[in-house]
Amino acid sequence: MRKHSKVETTRQSADRRQVHQAKKRLWIGVDLGNRWSHVCLIDKRGEVVDRTRVRTIPEAMREFFGTYTGCAIAIEASAQSPWVRRVLSECGLDVTVANAREVRKIHQSDRKNDRSDAETLARLLRVDRKLLAPIEHRTEAMQADISVLRARDTLVGARTKCINAIRGLVKTVGVQLPKCSAEVFAHRVGMLIPRDFQAAVSPLLETIAHLTVQIRSYEKAIGALAREKYPETAALSQITGVGPLTSLAFVLTVGDKDRFKCSRDIGPYLGLVPRQYDSGDRQSQLGITKRGNGFLRRLLVNSAQYVLGPFGPDCRLRGHGERLMQRGGKNAKKRAVIAVARKLAILMHHLWKTGVIYQPLYGAQTVAA
Repeated sequence: MRKHSKVETTRQSADRRQVHQAKKRLWIGVDLGNRWSHVCLIDKRGEVVDRTRVRTIPEAMREFFGTYTGCAIAIEASAQSPWVRRVLSECGLDVTVANAREVRKIHQSDRKNDRSDAETLARLLRVDRKLLAPIEHRTEAMQADISVLRARDTLVGARTKCINAIRGLVKTVGVQLPKCSAEVFAHRVGMLIPRDFQAAVSPLLETIAHLTVQIRSYEKAIGALAREKYPETAALSQITGVGPLTSLAFVLTVGDKDRFKCSRDIGPYLGLVPRQYDSGDRQSQLGITKRGNGFLRRLLVNSAQYVLGPFGPDCRLRGHGERLMQRGGKNAKKRAVIAVARKLAILMHHLWKTGVIYQPLYGAQTVAA
């Protein structure tokens, strides 16, 4: 009896190993949803093994995918993909996060639905994971830190909408409010509002003043965060026009300075390079790709506008933009701003990676010659 039980135990262990090895030869695609996530599993022959759906909560994810340790799994980048990736990695799966904009077979399909999206992810993963244009998520701590920047940006957007609303309301009776910065708008235009509009506009002015106080507190927190937790931002802030907000957003978005072997690769990563649609002898002039992080791209464009503006310093970046504007043509100023923003991103990555001292006019004589 004792010998027979050992044989049965050995057979059961072998069966479990075979089942485990069979599961490891599966490719899994998951289409994430707010409530339910659709799952598709295919084998090495490309046949669909199973279709199901799982609740999009950590407990359900761990319970279902915990039995597929060692499998390759693909999910699409979304608001929930960071925590889903961490949970799946804890379960021992090889996780690939697909760039949603690159997988055109999904977001440009004529028969798009959650079941087919999950199957498409699994099939692309089985053929070559590079077809999914994998992306890397920032750490959980960095995600919390960049939320401070995005929260401030939300308040700035709300304040701008309130200011534009007030200007539009009083314009209907012929009142043109003077130009001024958003920080002093509530105090400067309070006495210029017509009496009939006081009841409608006063709550908006109070909201603007309150938002300004909150924005200043966020800016103090961002400055302290950059100094204490991310001292590498000091090297980036050497550039005039780049403050703690832009430098911290750059560090938190890129994540790792060794992520790019060449600093010039940062331009395409942030969508600051023109799109291409060439065919034969035809070369089209198209706009920039606008891929990557739109928040950081907007901050870089704002810094580039300051460099090219009336208060911009004399530096190599400004000279590059001015030479582009001198060529003339349609939208010359816009193209120059984008070019300077791309150069600025390359320079910031170079300073971060090498730690050298920034010289505004470095090599300017050679370029002029």
